[in-house]
Amino acid sequence: MFVKTSILGIDVGGTKVAAGLLAWPQGDVLACRIIPTNAARGGRAVLDDVLGLARELGARKAIGIGICELVDQEGRIASANCIKWQEHLVLKEFSSIAPTVIEADVRAAALAEALFGAGKPFRNFLYVTIGTGISCCLMLDGKPYLGARGATGTMASSPLAVRCERCGEMSRRSLEDIAAGPSLVARFQATGGHAVTGHDVIAATAAGDAAARRVVESAAETLGSQLGILVSTLDPEAVVIGGGLGLSGGLYWEHFVTTTREAIWSDVHRDLPVLHAQTGEDAGWIGAAAKAGQHFEKQLNFTTKP
Repeated sequence: MFVKTSILGIDVGGTKVAAGLLAWPQGDVLACRIIPTNAARGGRAVLDDVLGLARELGARKAIGIGICELVDQEGRIASANCIKWQEHLVLKEFSSIAPTVIEADVRAAALAEALFGAGKPFRNFLYVTIGTGISCCLMLDGKPYLGARGATGTMASSPLAVRCERCGEMSRRSLEDIAAGPSLVARFQATGGHAVTGHDVIAATAAGDAAARRVVESAAETLGSQLGILVSTLDPEAVVIGGGLGLSGGLYWEHFVTTTREAIWSDVHRDLPVLHAQTGEDAGWIGAAAKAGQHFEKQLNFTTKP
């Protein structure tokens, strides 16, 4: 019989930091807190906030951190696109509270779905998160595919680079520039619309706003075309969609799923399941906690009887 071991998981995203206590290995959520990231303040300010959150919730046996940056195979933060933590001794500071492991946020969320969510029935599936940013993780037999450098998942950061045959202009926009939450807001505002979040833009389509509909449909079409290429290339059993925008439903979801299926080249996998993440917006911190549970398995001694 397993004894419940409380592990702290933290998901450091571009908009918010979500943290919670997970009963491991059962997967029960024991507590959860969310605070704004406010990344523009700098890495030290964000780090101090997250350290304070860890102490407030109580780290218990171990800490798992998921971050919206590249993380190499040794668990070292390898980029500073949003969260400027490379210049800080992040692992050392958290390890003074409890043993800590760091993971890329999308891989942590994919692990949560593999263990406790929509990915559980499948040997391999593609997890895609759509929110402030867009990224993906291929799960193979319950483990994230890391690649040669641990730099997988950035499906939406490089420019699409398509030249217009009529005018010759080269588009340098990335998928995130078109389909992520902040981009929906910026594109809708450029038409004179008012929105604070991507959800606001989707809500405007439901209210009959034609400009919002054009923005949402073009975003969903671009995202679907890219995902169709990934499905055709990787041939996963299923696709699991998470992130705040990915879980939103409505026109964005419906048009995205339709265009994804249209963009898949072969009939062999055009009807694969495209599913919402069952761990929802908690996927990141749950998966980070699960990563810590797996990483420190021997140390945590799960088989001890009460």
